[in-house]
Amino acid sequence: MKVKLNKKLKRLRRHKRIRAKIKGTAERPRLSVYISNIHVYAQIIDDEKGNTLVNASSLEFKNEKLTGIEKAKKVGELIAERALEKGIKKVVFDRGGFKYSGRIKALAESARAKGLEF
Repeated sequence: MKVKLNKKLKRLRRHKRIRAKIKGTAERPRLSVYISNIHVYAQIIDDEKGNTLVNASSLEFKNEKLTGIEKAKKVGELIAERALEKGIKKVVFDRGGFKYSGRIKALAESARAKGLEF
């Protein structure tokens, strides 16, 4: 009998497969993205040391009335600005098992537009 997988489990399996190939280093840390139903979270992680270098989320401007894609664009800009302040220019993008469309794509493109390379 075939087991039907739910969306969350499918995403977690995709994320595990992606993380097997992606590692963040000191020279090129990992930009990890998570999307919940309401908020967008991003952080830049050095996997060798296991610490977060920079983070940003849509919780920082939750009083503003924004759509999901607008939130993702603002988080992308914010993470890029903070990374450049810390001297991080190149990152490896980790979409967290989510499809590269919608809010994930908006965040990535706005971070690239602000100067992050990936």
